[in-house]
Amino acid sequence: MQAGKDKVISFHYSLTLDGEKVESSVDGGEPLWILLGHGQLIPGLEAGLEGKSVGDTFDVEIAPEQGYGPRQEDMTQRVPKKYFPQQGKGLKAGESTVLSLKEGGNRVVVVQKVGSSVVDVDLNHPMAGKTLTFHVDVQAIRDASEEEIAHGHAHPNGDGAH
Repeated sequence: MQAGKDKVISFHYSLTLDGEKVESSVDGGEPLWILLGHGQLIPGLEAGLEGKSVGDTFDVEIAPEQGYGPRQEDMTQRVPKKYFPQQGKGLKAGESTVLSLKEGGNRVVVVQKVGSSVVDVDLNHPMAGKTLTFHVDVQAIRDASEEEIAHGHAHPNGDGAH
């Protein structure tokens, strides 16, 4: 069976930036389970998985336009500390953190400067503007259930559980 839209894919991956490994599911981690073709992955990785089979291992280099987008210099904002976990205590310039949005949900931001009551953040994704290299090892491929397609994501055990 080949990977394609509405297939559930399980795979291990390693992500490198500028030759340095920054993330991996390989070292004692669980494989990632996704429903292909439903926007769960960055476009370049979804495209790289298309047509692959169980046991395939491959590398895919993803330009920013197919990853987290180009870096936008005007994407900075001053935010009150109350919107950060622990009211912004312990934040340091240069680190990534999660910002709670007023309209609900969260967003990963990079801290630029910490003031007494506000934090200046870069709203670009930390990997925006970067070329990403993924090493992928396909573990399993199966047809998605109607429920998985309706929910828009994979259920790793193939059942209705989230």
